[in-house]
Amino acid sequence: MTNIGSLLGDAATLMLTGMSVVFVFLTILVYLVRLMSKLVPEEAPEPIAAPKQTKPSLSPSNTVSPSVVAAISAAVHQYRTSAAK
Repeated sequence: MTNIGSLLGDAATLMLTGMSVVFVFLTILVYLVRLMSKLVPEEAPEPIAAPKQTKPSLSPSNTVSPSVVAAISAAVHQYRTSAAK
């Protein structure tokens, strides 16, 4: 028959061995990640190219041309009259 003291000693030895292995593994992992972060450069996003202006002589304006306003007004009027019926 096995003594309870020797079983507890074996359990403690197994527990300390397992904890030591995990600690050593995690320590190595931390240092490898630090080393890799120094060796591998960060990915920098590519700069967004400015859109090319096809007609540089035209200055941008904040007004809408009257023909566009007339077309939108006609479309809204037609929608409202067809939806009301």
